[in-house]
Amino acid sequence: MQDLPGNLFIISAPSGAGKSTLINALLKKHADMQLSVSHTTRAPRPGESNGVQYHFTDVPSFKQLIEQQQFLEWAEVFGNYYGTSKSAISDQLARGIDVFLDIDWQGARQMKAQLPFISSIFILPPSVAALEQRLNQRGQDSADVIAGRMAQARAEISHADEYDFWIVNDNLQQACAEFEAVVLSHRLSKAKQMQRQSALLSGLLANPAK
Repeated sequence: MQDLPGNLFIISAPSGAGKSTLINALLKKHADMQLSVSHTTRAPRPGESNGVQYHFTDVPSFKQLIEQQQFLEWAEVFGNYYGTSKSAISDQLARGIDVFLDIDWQGARQMKAQLPFISSIFILPPSVAALEQRLNQRGQDSADVIAGRMAQARAEISHADEYDFWIVNDNLQQACAEFEAVVLSHRLSKAKQMQRQSALLSGLLANPAK
């Protein structure tokens, strides 16, 4: 996958840090960037469609894919399985699409072990108070659930040092600009430009017609 023209990024963050907002903002600006669609055994939620938010499947089918080594990474979370398809990612990267993997630190470790070249970005909240306020403003969870999410957030943040880039989502506009800068800088690396601009380089180096 390292030799394919597209770039692969891991994006992780505690719940409420604004990871989805940042990803969606970038996807709206760039047609050649996509969010990886994972497989899962959990039931679809209202408004979700198969192949859009997730590829929904059953446990026996998921376990068969594990046995066939079809996943780059997979995990069991709260009794449900989640996994990232090898073939789907390869197809996107081969078309020059930059792909974002929205996974936690455990999935990130699995991915880095297999693909050392992958770039990882961790989204941090500006403070504990700001994170808790964002979770409360959603109006979706009870106080007990929010307390659990805050504890989970601290556990997630404790692994931030395993990532290549940190973005503090305090000012959304600035955080979006920083996120975009990280992604675009990888497109401009020599290795990627040699793949994307090989025809241009050949033309520039060609002997002039006599």
